[in-house]
Amino acid sequence: MPHSSRFQKVGDIFTNKVITCSKHTPLIDAVKLMRAHNISAIFIAQQQHILGVWTETDCLKLDFTNPAVISTSIKDVMTSPVLSVSSQQSLRDTALTFHQHGLRHLLVTDNNNLPCGVISITDIVRNQGLDHYLQFRTINDQYTKHITIVSSSLAVNEAVKLMRERGEKVILVFNQQQKEHGIITQRDLLHLITRQSEQSVCWDLASRPLYKITPQDSLFDAYKLMLDSQVRHLVVSNNDEIKGVLSLEHLIHEIESAYCSELEKVLVQRDLALQHSQRNLYLANKIIDSSLDGIMIAHSNCTIMQVNPAFTQLTGYKEHEVIGKCPSILSSGRHDKSFYIKMWDAINKTGVWQGEIYNRKKNGDIYIEWLTIIEIKEPNNSDAIYAAIFSDITERKNAEDKIVQLAYFDELTGLPNRRLFNDRLKMALAAAHRDQHLLAVMFIDLDRFKEVNDSLGHSAGDCLLTLVATRIEATLNEGDTLARLGGDEFVVLCEINKIDAVAGLAEKILNNLNTPFQLESAEVGVTASIGAAIYPDDGLDSETLLKHADIAMYRSKDVGRNSFQLFKPSMNARSLERLAMMSRFQHALDNNEFELYFQPKQCLKSEQVMGVEALLRWHDPDLGVISPAQFIPLAEELGLIVRLDLWVINQAGKVLTLWQKEGLVAGRLAINISACHLSQGKLANNISTMLKHYNLPGSLLEIELTESSFISSFTQAKTQLQQLKKLGVHIALDDFGTGYSALSYLTKLPFDTLKIDASFIAKIPDEYGNSQIVAALIALASNLNLIVVAEGVEQLAQKNYLISLGCNVIQGYYYCRPLTQRQWFDFYRLNDLSASIQPTGTQPTVTS
Repeated sequence: MPHSSRFQKVGDIFTNKVITCSKHTPLIDAVKLMRAHNISAIFIAQQQHILGVWTETDCLKLDFTNPAVISTSIKDVMTSPVLSVSSQQSLRDTALTFHQHGLRHLLVTDNNNLPCGVISITDIVRNQGLDHYLQFRTINDQYTKHITIVSSSLAVNEAVKLMRERGEKVILVFNQQQKEHGIITQRDLLHLITRQSEQSVCWDLASRPLYKITPQDSLFDAYKLMLDSQVRHLVVSNNDEIKGVLSLEHLIHEIESAYCSELEKVLVQRDLALQHSQRNLYLANKIIDSSLDGIMIAHSNCTIMQVNPAFTQLTGYKEHEVIGKCPSILSSGRHDKSFYIKMWDAINKTGVWQGEIYNRKKNGDIYIEWLTIIEIKEPNNSDAIYAAIFSDITERKNAEDKIVQLAYFDELTGLPNRRLFNDRLKMALAAAHRDQHLLAVMFIDLDRFKEVNDSLGHSAGDCLLTLVATRIEATLNEGDTLARLGGDEFVVLCEINKIDAVAGLAEKILNNLNTPFQLESAEVGVTASIGAAIYPDDGLDSETLLKHADIAMYRSKDVGRNSFQLFKPSMNARSLERLAMMSRFQHALDNNEFELYFQPKQCLKSEQVMGVEALLRWHDPDLGVISPAQFIPLAEELGLIVRLDLWVINQAGKVLTLWQKEGLVAGRLAINISACHLSQGKLANNISTMLKHYNLPGSLLEIELTESSFISSFTQAKTQLQQLKKLGVHIALDDFGTGYSALSYLTKLPFDTLKIDASFIAKIPDEYGNSQIVAALIALASNLNLIVVAEGVEQLAQKNYLISLGCNVIQGYYYCRPLTQRQWFDFYRLNDLSASIQPTGTQPTVTS
């Protein structure tokens, strides 16, 4: 079925002619008015107010035998009240009103509720385009079969009475003489009123000729015949035999039935759709209210019409505070006009916009939100509404910024880190290659920074690094890059005009760092070792430049720290040698490539052996014999020095056990211990474990320590040394005079022996200053009841001078070089069997 009335309104099809009369109008005058306007209904009005309606169907209610009926006031026979519909009401809803109330006419009112026309069910049906429906429907049983046929001579009053009694709206009249039929309808009865009291027979009132149609014809054929002939009734006949009467009312009723059936289906569908729509609306509102994202819906006139609870939570504005307001209430003021122009251009073109935007909360806080604006338009409505969906991403953005900061900047100093520095270095190299200019990469490493951490704590160390970074940065030129690679390592990237400028910059940095730094707990002095490499002389890529600058920095440390070195190719060879040693060192520990040599010490009074110092040697299969001056710093750098100490301690236990087994009595065995081992606080425990394992007395062992061992942590060092003394272990202060030489240590720490460094012994007795220092040291040790050992004695004159000063023991090449274990045993036996033979300045003969 067509649905042409879906969007039609009453005002599109109604008859804008309302014929009215007053309530006192006689019936005959009202009928004349109806006939004059060719209408089937007249409305009764009083001062523009419709009181009722009278239609031609109401004729059957009249008593035509009463002559006074035509003079009856219309108000006495009218139907009241009159139902009305608005001209803006849809035809579908109007058809439903007709169907519910069983009416055929409705009064139409305008926007001011004043009568403006009439609409009938016929008007609606005729506007449905149902012709095709009538074409497929035959007359068949759609007409009235039991039709009353009266004689042409029957009085009209009797015929009306008969129609009223039988409830018929039409009767047929047969004229016997003329052999012809006529028809009387409700509309024909209006003539009786206008004829007043004139008596007539049915033939006088009957309409003729009759228009006929067969039962096999379609309803459309019948409908078309009625329209063409301007009649409302057709006689259904078959072979000239009258079967009944088909009226326009039958057609309309058929169409109306079909229409109403379809209408009921549509209404059911509408109800289902409405239920579905209401359910969807309910779900949509629930989703909107439950959404964790803020949602704001606004009219096209930029007024807010709805917000959800998340909106209130995110912005602080309650619903009643923003409804009807402009969304600009949230504006932060951080976006210019062009930003919003671009936003609305995107919405107008694509119907959606997404992006980050700064907005302001009710309390004034600025926040970043991810905003999506969607334009929503109904199919038949040009007005648009806009839905804004947003979430607060301030924390996420802060986290992203933090990630970027952590990824590219040092968290402690705020300087660029290794990743960002490498990026900048690559860009600088590309520019230097293009523009043919020089670049310098400088490695800066703080000297003895670990001692600050160990003595003052890591907080102080972090504070110092921050101050150092600030001071170095202040020295650099605009455009230079300072980065922290980690720990106490800094690196500088700068563009230079000539190579001499690098040395000048390094000198400025060193001078600035030499001024002490004021920390909360102490004033700290800092020096640095700096190495530099130049592009393109020292490398064409970032990796090579950084490697060569690092090598130069280590060379700076090797030559005494607090200095600057520019990379030289020879440094690379030394670095490769160092790298080779580093790769072999771990292997050496695991494969027992280390060995103890033994250098005896001589008592100047008895001329006999007075103890032995164990000296560590490394015999690498590939690199040969490696000096302790090379691998001891390497072990410290690799963090393996304590492990090396433990190996020496264990070997000392084995050696002393072997001496006891062989009956060798040579005094104490002295071993050197690293400062790191002492600072860890485990030295005494490790020594105790070794003595227990080999069942040895502590008196057979002597520990040699340098002054740097207890500079960083005096209290801990004192505790460890006191525990060693309880074990019976002797303690010697090695290389005295070359370090800090704080005399107070000699009284505060439990030393047994003081060893004068070979650098002082080498210049006696000829050099006055050194001779006086050695004399003073020996006198000091004697007064403190300390045994004095002079190291590096190589000449008889040195020995005699030391004897004259009252020195106790000497150690050096004059008495004996370091020996392997087998050589040491031979030396011991030789001296033990020939105790009366005085050793000479020559090396004693030993067997291998």
